Amino acid sequence: MNTQKTLWQRNIQRGPLAGIRVVDFSTLLPGPMCSLLLAQAGAEVIKVERPGRGDEMRSYLPRFGTDGVNFALLNQGKRSVALNLKDAAAQKEAIALVRTADVLIEQFRPGVMERLGLGYEAMRALNPRLVYCAITGWGQYGPLANMAAHDLNYQAETGLMGLTAGADGTPGLPNTLAADISGGAYPAMMNILLALRAREEDGQGRFIDVAMADNLFTLIYWGLGNGFAAGEWPTPGGDVVTGGTPRYQVYRTLDARFLACAPLEQKFWENFLRVLDAQHLLDDAADPPATRAAIAAIIETKTADDWVNRFEGVDACVSIVKSLQEAVDTPHFRERGLFAGRVSSGSGTEIPAVPLPLGRHFRLESSSEYPVLGEANADVRAEPD
Repeated sequence: MNTQKTLWQRNIQRGPLAGIRVVDFSTLLPGPMCSLLLAQAGAEVIKVERPGRGDEMRSYLPRFGTDGVNFALLNQGKRSVALNLKDAAAQKEAIALVRTADVLIEQFRPGVMERLGLGYEAMRALNPRLVYCAITGWGQYGPLANMAAHDLNYQAETGLMGLTAGADGTPGLPNTLAADISGGAYPAMMNILLALRAREEDGQGRFIDVAMADNLFTLIYWGLGNGFAAGEWPTPGGDVVTGGTPRYQVYRTLDARFLACAPLEQKFWENFLRVLDAQHLLDDAADPPATRAAIAAIIETKTADDWVNRFEGVDACVSIVKSLQEAVDTPHFRERGLFAGRVSSGSGTEIPAVPLPLGRHFRLESSSEYPVLGEANADVRAEPD
């Protein structure tokens, strides 16, 4: 046990990616989230920003210190250099920096890095061990490769949003940036680690093409399976997780709150109906819409707290739909230490850091500060080419 604790402490102090240098040319969310994960695992991350303005997220509201809170949350533990990549002298400085890197992350449209003299082939010639990760919405090639888009567009084009349509046929507005994070940041991190592992074997770097839209299809694997295997392409309100069963629904309560009810398995369904005193609805397959309406009428007779109390200790997969503020204050997440990490504004103010999907034994618990624009310029310029 003592040995395990010592090893855990050593990893916390250094991190499993200690000694790995990442040069990050990305802005906004996908690339910075990826490099945040790398930084929290111990990598040295040097963020390349525009002089004067820096990453656009620095200007976002609300403010946290002198910059936007979005920027602070995504860039703690990194260093910043300010380079005008359209300037020839600055390009040379960037190239010199890439010579020393293990990983390069960029998030421009295809062809931009080549025009700046920082494309993969040119950088590989100077640094054959470089892992070069290009994150884009549509990938490096294809008819949509250069089309401007945001998360909303990627979810629309890949069919995800189409499955959120309500009774009037209007798709719901996604409230999570699934393409940026699940389609961009996470696959980038995953493939960078795989490329670093492969480099240990052959000494060679890799080019990684991360297309956010491509990776969204993974999230709807079940729909692809149903469609390709049986021709049963999912529809809004027609499948298990899109509202086609009373066993996977959101129901309104008497006090205009909502219960998320997911008693899919038979044993959970039976428990659910017993609490509702509605065992006569056991055969839900006969008329799912009628069963759903009957359950909705029952649940709307009591408040959310009443139902929470009635379902206490019952395995029925029922939860109250909470606000984000309520969720943060949930005792379970508090006990898990989900918001124990801190981000400092540099002026004495702190807020919880964004929770990251890194095991505690892999995560560095060091810097809580985010970089000042261009703070590392002098350090980088002092390094030999």
